[in-house]
This record gives sequence, structure tokens and C-alpha cells, in this order.
Amino acid sequence: MYAQMVKSTGKGVVAKKDMTPRERAFQDRIDRGEKIEPKDWMPEGYRKNLIRQISQHAHSEIVGQLPEGNWITRAPTLERKANLLAKVQDEAGHGLYLYCAAETLGVSRDELFDMLHTGKMKYSSIFNYPTLTWADMGAVGWLVDGAAIMNQVPLQRTSYGPYARAMVRICKEESFHQRQGFQIMLKMARGTKDQKRMAQDALNRFWYPALMMFGPSDKDSVHSAQSMAWKIKMNTNDELRQKFVDETVPQAEFLGLSVPDNKVKWNEETGHYEYSEPDWDEFFDVISGNGPCNTERLEARKKAWDDGAWVREGMLAHARKSGARKEAAE
Repeated sequence: MYAQMVKSTGKGVVAKKDMTPRERAFQDRIDRGEKIEPKDWMPEGYRKNLIRQISQHAHSEIVGQLPEGNWITRAPTLERKANLLAKVQDEAGHGLYLYCAAETLGVSRDELFDMLHTGKMKYSSIFNYPTLTWADMGAVGWLVDGAAIMNQVPLQRTSYGPYARAMVRICKEESFHQRQGFQIMLKMARGTKDQKRMAQDALNRFWYPALMMFGPSDKDSVHSAQSMAWKIKMNTNDELRQKFVDETVPQAEFLGLSVPDNKVKWNEETGHYEYSEPDWDEFFDVISGNGPCNTERLEARKKAWDDGAWVREGMLAHARKSGARKEAAE
């Protein structure tokens, strides 16, 4: 999910016999399940892959506030408003944890934002789709946060210590977000005919974009092998997507809603649901900047960055004055 377009800096997995002694020692630590910490030696490819994946994850948390923030003032009850506001604040916190983790790899937050704003870094494709009705808040919580959890829970075991530790708290909060979204869908699915229709419409529109969140099919994801050898990724894209389908289809049935895929059926031999592949042409088109809301989302982020310049400048000025006073006192 958070490496939808992350490209490895290497040329596939390097055999141990072709590694330098230092690289072999590093890989042995990974294979033993040890955590790599910021001051430890690491291959440059490992560091760059981590920066790309963690920063895309962080950007996704921050940009992911926008589709939901759009509904804070229009939530149907005060309780729903408070819950949604708290959720959006959680996502902001997740982004901050992850930016801090990325900074331990020698990249500044200013650099990360600059790369986001100039299109050199991406965020999850799902956030380039509009949220048209209140039911979409349910679908986003249930499907989008549900897909996120599929990816994030294994990342608690990822090899880079600061990333793995950040994921512990994030997973606890995201699991609550997913349950909150499911509860919205349940309320609407068991409400009036119009409410159930809205819930079904939201499921129809978000089903395939949610499947795309895990990234391209394994056969087209040529860089996953090295990330998995380094335990930056813990599962392949298709493994995570299959697990998501297996858990979500029964949930949809419980809601009394239908997954918008007439090929979905249980396969007794494999022990999994069969399903249709997403439209990968649409996926790559959205990733390339041609989705329904790409321009709107990026412009909103740029505006927030520009509008907050005076705060950053004020804090830097205060830090300089505090530093000068401290030096003068010594």
C-alpha cells in the first residue's frame, strides 16, 4: 500500500556470495530478526528504499485527512462530528510519527514536503477519489482503513526499528477507525431504503480503489523481492490483497450489501475467495496524476504548507533567540 510506486535502487536480490563482508553481516542480522537502528551501518539501497516507503506512508496519512475533513462540518450528528474530528487528528499524528522515523535516515522534513509538492514523491492512490456522501465516511473507514490495517500490522515486524515502533500505536488507532467505519455502514445498511442505497453506492465506488491500495500485481511488481529480503516489506501485494478480500466479503454479506464483482465466489480447494483484478490502467493513470482529485489534493497540501510558513518562521526565530540567550549566559 505504502510502496505503490516505490522503486528499488538495486537490480533484484543480491546473492550472499556476491555481497561484501559488511553486506553479508547486515543481511545476517536481518535474517535473525534483529532490528536495524539509525546509527547502525546499512546499505545505501536499504536506506533509500526505507525513505521512499516511510515518506509515502507519511504523505498518505497527511493527504488522507482531506477526503474526511471535507465532512466534519456536515456530519449528521454532534457525536459523528466529534468522532470524525478525532479520527482526522489521529491521521495527522500518524503522519508526524512517520516523518520523524524518516528523519532518522538523514532526510529533513522540508525535503520530504518539497518532494511531495513537486510530484517526486507519491501518496496512496485511494485519496484521489472524492467522498460524495456521508456513507463514504463509512466506506473509507471500513475499506480504506481496513486495507491499511492489512498492510500495517505486519509492518510492526519490519526490520527498521523506528518504523516498526511507530506502527505499534498507529495500528491500534487504525483498527478503531476501521470499526468506526463499519459501524457507520451498518447503521446505514439497516436504515431507510435511501440510506441502504447510499451505503451500497459507496461500496461500489470504493471497492476497486481499495484493492488498488496494495499496489500492482506481484507479476508486475519487480522490486518487491529485495524489499522483502530486507524485511522492509513483510508480504507481497497479492498476499495482502487476497487476505483483504477474504475478510471483507463476509463483512459485506453481514451488512446485507453486495461486493460489486460478479466473479466473487468461495473456492473450497484454495480456501480463498476468487475475485476480479482491478483496472490497472486506471491505477497507473491515477498514480500519474490524472485521478478525479489529484490536482485538488496537491493544491490543498501546498496551500496548507504556504499558509503555515509564518508559524515555522516564528518558531525558528524563537529557537535562535533562545539559543543566543543561552550562549550569552554561559
